[in-house]
Amino acid sequence: MNNVRHFASAPLFELRNVAVQIAGRHILQPVTHTFTPGRVTGLIGHNGSGKSTLLKLLSRQNPYHTGQILWQQRPVSQWPSREFARHVAYLPQQLPPAEGMTVKELVTLGRFAWHGALKRVSPEDLASVDEAIRSVDLEWARDHLVEQLSGGERQRAWLAMCVVQACHCLLLDEPTSALDIAHQKEVLQVIHDLSRTRNLTVIMVLHDINMAARFCDEFVALRQGKTVFKGDAQALMTAEQLSAIYHVPMGVTHPDRDLPPISYVK
Repeated sequence: MNNVRHFASAPLFELRNVAVQIAGRHILQPVTHTFTPGRVTGLIGHNGSGKSTLLKLLSRQNPYHTGQILWQQRPVSQWPSREFARHVAYLPQQLPPAEGMTVKELVTLGRFAWHGALKRVSPEDLASVDEAIRSVDLEWARDHLVEQLSGGERQRAWLAMCVVQACHCLLLDEPTSALDIAHQKEVLQVIHDLSRTRNLTVIMVLHDINMAARFCDEFVALRQGKTVFKGDAQALMTAEQLSAIYHVPMGVTHPDRDLPPISYVK
């Protein structure tokens, strides 16, 4: 636990004038940003604004860019793949199939970054797997097939795999896509709690701005590949700011003093 605090005391991910251009089109205009360690950052904006592109750059899924991307003050390209995977876990929007696998088997895959696919799983690995399963409240489903779980439960199983893989950062591309409201809240609560209890840095793409305001600590908003907002929920959740980000008339209301305002399209 002391190691986690040590890493979280310094910047983890830094972007320095990072841009992506394809066939003369600016997919991502120069971005300079330092992500706050141990916090949940929401990447927001309309479809095609560059959110997933930015997340793929951080996860080293897309090497075609200009500028610098640093992890722990070192260019991400200089990190050996397995060593980088021990620090940073990436969960894409379209999850790979897990047919015939139990929750325990799926989560155990996250330990391969530590010893490779051929080495026998150690008692320490199994202890980490069990703890990760507990952290997402899936102990009861430990030996259940992943395909038999609900959408929200499957997403939590994949989160547990990411947790057991990486000590410091989770990159999540629309982790609540295709989930109903109840399961969206359930998954985002788990993500928020994991960030707090494990001091994890979480960077995730979200579309539901009201859910994002409830569970994220800070935001980066993109529009047509350009950064148009950086700040917390209080600064974000105003009619003027939301209208500027989404280019549609927006309003906000305050039905509950203990929760952030709720936005709506006028």
